[in-house]
Amino acid sequence: MTETRFWRLDRHPEGSDFDSALSLQTDTLGDLGEGEVRIKVGWLSMDAGTRMWMSPRTDGYQPPLPLGSKMAGLVLGHVSESRDAAFPVGTLVRGFGQWAEYATVVPALSGLEIVDETLGDIRHHFGALGMNAWTAYVGVKEVAAIKSGEWLVVSAAAGATGSMACQVGRNLGANVIGIAGGPEKCRYLTEQLGVDIAIDYKNENVEARLAAIEGGVHAYFDNVGGPLLDAVLPNMAHYGRVAVCGMVAAYDNDAPLPGPARFDQVLMRRLRIEGFFIPDFLHRGAEFLPTLREWVDAGTLTVNLDETRGLENTLVAYDRMLSGKAIGKVIVKVA
Repeated sequence: MTETRFWRLDRHPEGSDFDSALSLQTDTLGDLGEGEVRIKVGWLSMDAGTRMWMSPRTDGYQPPLPLGSKMAGLVLGHVSESRDAAFPVGTLVRGFGQWAEYATVVPALSGLEIVDETLGDIRHHFGALGMNAWTAYVGVKEVAAIKSGEWLVVSAAAGATGSMACQVGRNLGANVIGIAGGPEKCRYLTEQLGVDIAIDYKNENVEARLAAIEGGVHAYFDNVGGPLLDAVLPNMAHYGRVAVCGMVAAYDNDAPLPGPARFDQVLMRRLRIEGFFIPDFLHRGAEFLPTLREWVDAGTLTVNLDETRGLENTLVAYDRMLSGKAIGKVIVKVA
């Protein structure tokens, strides 16, 4: 019998204390059920939204994980066993599985799909050709409805989704303002991603910097919520659009947070605010890929891959992602 290591959610974490909430366990692989697929996991994706899955809150975008469950997340790897003819052994797949050496999934429930193994670096199925890129593309092009010549603001702009939202906006002809924490990240935005203006929220007054944009900003790609949203709302142009992608400022709270202090600006400036979520458009992935691949091949869409090695170091990588220590996409190489 084959043994596998996996991370188990033992209790709801308090703040960022994940060491006390999750434990690395060992189990023996059982037989697959009808229609199930087993994946030998190559890489795990570290995503901020999974923090909500650890919370006891029942008002999130999906029910919380039951305590004692294997921690769930996005995985990339090869099929090692299959009872679904659409996913033969040996194929490279991506989908929602478990933080484990072997993930067992039901394809229809996990968004499992076969991905291109001829890609030069297959890790980019977690990057510029992955779900963060899909999110950036839909959020900027459709939800924020950016137009050439308009001003687009992106928060958490040096992160996985934010960095690609900046590039999508630039590729669509927008003037892009990236908000990030620290001078290193701001240099990354301007020197490597071609962002027009980078604002260091840790050392600058975001509201004052945005107030200098004549006519206001037309669209905001929000990954954070909280005080940054309050800084942006008074500086939006009339009929501006806010695409709410994430609420990192609230993820470590088990109780709902108050709404924006500057919410009156939604009325005063006739703003449209819309939340959107990856699973709502998983079925459209093939539609986005030609444009994304064209940009990747042209060098106008890229992402820095921040890789940690070893399943046992997953919580180190997870903390790097949530605490803002990393630039770009945080992943874990399992094997």
